[in-house]
Amino acid sequence: MNQENIRNFLITAHIDHGKSTLADRLLEITGTVDKRHMRPQYLDQLELERERGITIKMAPVKMSYTLNSKLYTLNLIDTPGHSDFSYEVSRALAAVEGAVLLVDATQGIQAQTLANFENARKAGLAIIGAVNKIDAADADQILSSIKDLSELLQCRIEEILRVSARTGAGVGDLLAAVLKSVPAPKGFRQSEFGRALIFDSLFDEHRGIIAFVRVFDGTFRAGENAELLAKKAGFKIKEVGYFAPALSAGKELVSGDIGYVATGIKDPDKLKIGDTIISNYRLQNSAYSALPGYLEPKPVVFVSFYPADSNDYDNLRQSLGYLRLNDAALTFEPDMSEVLGRGFKGGFLGRLHFEITADRLARGEFSAKGGSASGGKVETVHSFPSVAYQIKIRGNGWINVTNPKDFPDDPAEVLEPMTVIEIVTPARFLSSILGLKDIFRFSGIEVKTSGSKTLIKAKLPLADLISDLDDKIKSVSEGFASLSYETIGWERAEVDKLEILLAGHPIPGLTRIIPSKFTDYEARKTAEKLKNLLPRQQFAQAIQAVVRGRVIARETIPAMRKDVTGYLYGGDRTRKMKLWKKQQRGKRRLKEFAETSQVKISAHIFKELLKK
Repeated sequence: MNQENIRNFLITAHIDHGKSTLADRLLEITGTVDKRHMRPQYLDQLELERERGITIKMAPVKMSYTLNSKLYTLNLIDTPGHSDFSYEVSRALAAVEGAVLLVDATQGIQAQTLANFENARKAGLAIIGAVNKIDAADADQILSSIKDLSELLQCRIEEILRVSARTGAGVGDLLAAVLKSVPAPKGFRQSEFGRALIFDSLFDEHRGIIAFVRVFDGTFRAGENAELLAKKAGFKIKEVGYFAPALSAGKELVSGDIGYVATGIKDPDKLKIGDTIISNYRLQNSAYSALPGYLEPKPVVFVSFYPADSNDYDNLRQSLGYLRLNDAALTFEPDMSEVLGRGFKGGFLGRLHFEITADRLARGEFSAKGGSASGGKVETVHSFPSVAYQIKIRGNGWINVTNPKDFPDDPAEVLEPMTVIEIVTPARFLSSILGLKDIFRFSGIEVKTSGSKTLIKAKLPLADLISDLDDKIKSVSEGFASLSYETIGWERAEVDKLEILLAGHPIPGLTRIIPSKFTDYEARKTAEKLKNLLPRQQFAQAIQAVVRGRVIARETIPAMRKDVTGYLYGGDRTRKMKLWKKQQRGKRRLKEFAETSQVKISAHIFKELLKK
């Protein structure tokens, strides 16, 4: 295929604006997938994506299309819409030359629409505006969305395309606009060596690590020697191919192509997303320049994972290693809990990112060889999601704390990460959203209204953002408002460490950092919830919530009562008294044993406690 006839582009939009459905229609129109085999969200391969109805992983696919008797190759990447997966979108931006910015005509421009546009603009992509769901919107909604999108893109109203991803209306015109507006890729096909950027990867038991690549120079063929520049790891290419949309082996990958390279490498630590692969390398020549790659993702949410069965530790470690190949934003390091044993502290880009990772681990999606002695699934217990804090220790300078259990009891000063949030909402929900400042620590609120939409900007601690802000906004706005954010730095915080003690023993997985004004409420709520969840024993159990060494909430789980004299009737009371005293001695021994032994809380109870 002539390089001039290749078009590399992505579809980007706010969540639920129809990216995946539009990708389905493109697959049909280009004949990439036969209509008999078409299913909704065809490119969403994860079971979780279908269950939740959202795109989690970027999905590349190669399509062929003929226009005016000219055959074109279209390399499309479908991208996630949720802000937690913005790093997926950023990597896709570096692999293409154009972007389709999609807007739902019934909702108009949303928060993530603005963020996606800005990212595509910074990447220097050709941006095509399209208004979707014209079959479901009325004329006023369509016209309003077109006007707003044309203002955002600074183009004429006539340049905004009208499409229905559900019915296929206007999708042909969209394809024609992609061929016309997206430039062909540039690069040197006759280079002595090939050079490709890794934008994603996965593990295959037989082919090793499979690198998803955009080729910028030269050619890649099976059997050739290649090298990963960052790790200086050499390998022989086992296979090259395209996404059709399943992996389909091919003869070669050339400059301008998007495809995959099977490396045969089994060690996940040797490959890094954003690394450059060089083909036909000569070991004595190290002058090859690396492609720009990507900025390292900065985790903002930290959660510790522990195997529910300590024998699953190695399987959990291996599963996390393979998962990191497919999720470049995931970071993890070994962690240790006095109660829960060995585990790993993971870093995530948001709460949804953490929840998706936990679900993928639970399903055994990335276990060794696709399975293990336990069927590939690793049941885990995890801590409350937390953020990083910078803490000044009296006389010892500053430290960085990402695990609540390491938070000192009496810090001299605490700094917490801050964000700037943007909420786009219909004007009628403005007062309801602003009312959330009573339970979230908003500051510096700015409100700007344009037409029927209102933009709210405010500063907010990251810890508040990852609790349940998004859900609260959706609730008070009947689902019409949307949220995006970016981290901006650190500010002084008034927070306390809340510890939960059971029978005098702290439960590290339940330790949290709470804003000082909310500690009393959270302490009472947690103690009450734990009282209702824990099974009763033959002795009373004290549940205590402690802040700075002081008990601020307490609940007691009463002892189980067993009538040990039920079978006795009549006669002297002395025999009953002996049985009661014997029961009391047994309860005291059980209580003493519990107070000196390690406290165990089941994985089920942890999961219930960690629910919102």
